[in-house]
Amino acid sequence: MSTAVDSISHEHGDYAGSKIGMWLFLLTEIVLFGGLFLLYSVFRSSNAVAFHNAATELNAGIGALNTLILLTSSLAMALAVSAVQKGEVRAATVSLSVTIVLGLVFLVSKYAEWSEKIHHGIYPNSPELGLRDYGEGLFYSLYYVMTGLHGLHVLGGIVALIVMLVLLRRGAVGRDDFAKIENTGLYWHLVDLIWIFLFPLFYLIT
Repeated sequence: MSTAVDSISHEHGDYAGSKIGMWLFLLTEIVLFGGLFLLYSVFRSSNAVAFHNAATELNAGIGALNTLILLTSSLAMALAVSAVQKGEVRAATVSLSVTIVLGLVFLVSKYAEWSEKIHHGIYPNSPELGLRDYGEGLFYSLYYVMTGLHGLHVLGGIVALIVMLVLLRRGAVGRDDFAKIENTGLYWHLVDLIWIFLFPLFYLIT
């Protein structure tokens, strides 16, 4: 009896520890992007007209589509975690796969958007931006840095999701051990939440 109680206590401690560790990691991510958001606000306040002119060149429709893609992926991720907790491996596999595909679609969309801007000579220190107001160069520098960093986080999330999918298929993640996929889900939701802030900053506030 004592052994069983100790085992339950140990498992609970491991779960609580992994959750605390994950929240601490997410906190560092919030601080990182929070600093970038603050930097954006400072530069925007002193270059309002230039930021307005630069923002009008971004496609708000594509930004909205990317937002819809990530919101849908968050829903699929939540369904995957719920399915794992219920022991529904097939449903969890489908939901995880959908999340991965949507993440890849988002990255392809951002790649296409970046490629179009670069093709038109709009990138940091480009001759085209050199002919414009200094503030427009600042806007696009922040745009590439912040959306690029976010894209790397999406890529990292996709890699983590693929690992979770493999572990799920091998039975290493399941109803009795779902902390890993739950933590991965928290990370994915944070990545999506960051984009919800990036979208209006660059595409809507003109």
